[in-house]
Formats: sequence, C-alpha cells, structure tokens
Amino acid sequence: MNALNTKDNKSTIELLLLAAIWGASFMFMRIGSPEFGPILFTTLRAGIAAIFLLVCLILYKETKALKGHWRHVFVVGALNTAIPFSLFGYATLTLTAGTTSVLNATTPMFGAIVALIWLKDKLSLSATLGLLFGFLGVYLLVFENLQFSAFTRTQQVQTNALVPTLLPTLMPTLLPTLAAMLAALCYGISANYTKKYLSTIKPLALAAGSQISATVLLIPISLGFIPDTMPSSSAIWSVLLIGVICTGVAYILFFRLIAALGPAKAISVTYLIPAFGILWGALFLDESISLMMIIGGAVILFGVALTTGVLKRK
Repeated sequence: MNALNTKDNKSTIELLLLAAIWGASFMFMRIGSPEFGPILFTTLRAGIAAIFLLVCLILYKETKALKGHWRHVFVVGALNTAIPFSLFGYATLTLTAGTTSVLNATTPMFGAIVALIWLKDKLSLSATLGLLFGFLGVYLLVFENLQFSAFTRTQQVQTNALVPTLLPTLMPTLLPTLAAMLAALCYGISANYTKKYLSTIKPLALAAGSQISATVLLIPISLGFIPDTMPSSSAIWSVLLIGVICTGVAYILFFRLIAALGPAKAISVTYLIPAFGILWGALFLDESISLMMIIGGAVILFGVALTTGVLKRK
C-alpha cells in the first residue's frame, strides 16, 4: 500500500511539474517572440528541442522507430509544432501569457469537434454542452479587451461610418485570439491524425520526429524573418529554456505520465496549465489578473471538462 501511495504521489508531483513547465512556455514566448519574431522564435525552439530529443532517441536506441513513417510525421510536425507554435508566438505579441495559456486549454474541445467530423466519433449531450460553455468562456475571456465604445459614440450617426472605426478597435485583440484558437484547432487535428496514422509509434520517437520535421519545414521560411538587431540576453535565454525545458524535457515528463497513469489521466495536465500560465505572467511579467479573466478561464475549463468526459452531466 505504501509503495502504491508513493507512486501516486510521485506521479502527482510530475503532473504539477509538467503543468508548471508548459505554463511557463507562454511566458517565454511573451519575452522572446517580440525580439526574434514568431517565425524565427518557433524555428529556434523546434530546432533546440529536436537536437535534445534526437540525443534521447539515440540513447534509448529508438532511431529506427520512424522508418517508413516520415510522410505522416511531417504532417504531425506541421500541425503539432510548426503552425501552432508560430500562431501562439504571434498571439503573445498582443495577448498576455495568462490569456494565451487559457485559450490553449480549448485544445481538447477542438479535438472532439475534429473527431466528430473526421473520425465520426459521437458527441454526447454533455460534450455538446461543454463545447457551448467552452466558447462562451472564450468570449468572456476576450470581452474586456474588446472596446465597444464606437457603438455608443453619438458623433457616428451613419452606419457605414462605424466600420472604419470598429476595425482598428477590434482587430488588435480579435486577430491574436483567433490565431490562438486556430493553433488549438491544429493541435486537435494533429491528435486525431496521430490516432489514425501513427498510433503504433513510440511517443519519444514521434516527439523527436515531429520536432525534426517542423525544424526542416520552418528553416527556409525563417530566413526571411531574421531580425535587424541582435536580440537581448533575456530573449536568447527564453528561446533556450523553451526549447530544452518546455519542449524537450516536457515531452519526456509527459511520456512518463502516460506510462504511469495512462493517456486519459495524463491529459488532465491541460486543466492545470492556465493556472501556471497566469501565475508566471503575474509574477515575472507584471501581468494583471482580472476578475473576467478568472471567470472566463473557469468557464472554458468547465466546458473542456464536460467535452472530454471528466465531468458527467447528471
């Protein structure tokens, strides 16, 4: 019994550690993306992680696991790394680390939608309600940042005059929010693609392969986004830490949790990431934590819990 309790406690600690690490990734993006640019920052992050995971792959003698699967691995590299990492990097140019980490929590919801459309998985009533709650939470999360003052300006009497006034007001927040949600959608597509085509590959090999392929895809594009000035030491440290710890080490921790707890319990880390994303943003970036952020984040997590079956409708 004591041995079982010790194992459970160790897994719980690792789960919290993983959530803290992945929550910190949004802080590092917030620091590094403005100086490197989202594309180059993502390329460096994927490249550093690829080197780290390739070394692990060699040490564990799993280099042959990807043979014959590279075409599918490249698709996963694009959908699970290259595109979403770049989109989140762009989003953090405007949105806080806390807000972006909460939007990332919609990933399981998009995964359920993709599974419904593509793999014909059925959605229960609870899951459907969860989707509605999740998107309501997203609306609440960004509501306070959307300035609707243009609607109430008495000077604007003509309807067509509202459009040029509203667009500059709404776009600075809407576009990054949509980018973050598109990134979450890419994660959802990637998860279902992996389930359909790559379920037999060991997780470490898939992680290394996806980072390698993402790096190969991004390098030619990133050459057009080299900054004119040398990034600061804090930006350089952020890309090193996000590559080694928040990508490389995090994947290894995640694989350990899958082995110890199973996939269903390991994925529960999704619910803890926003708390750490908000915490690190407040502690190290002086980001404010508003009541609406807490309410919106709570509604999103409630919706995700319903969608994934963690909570059952009575």
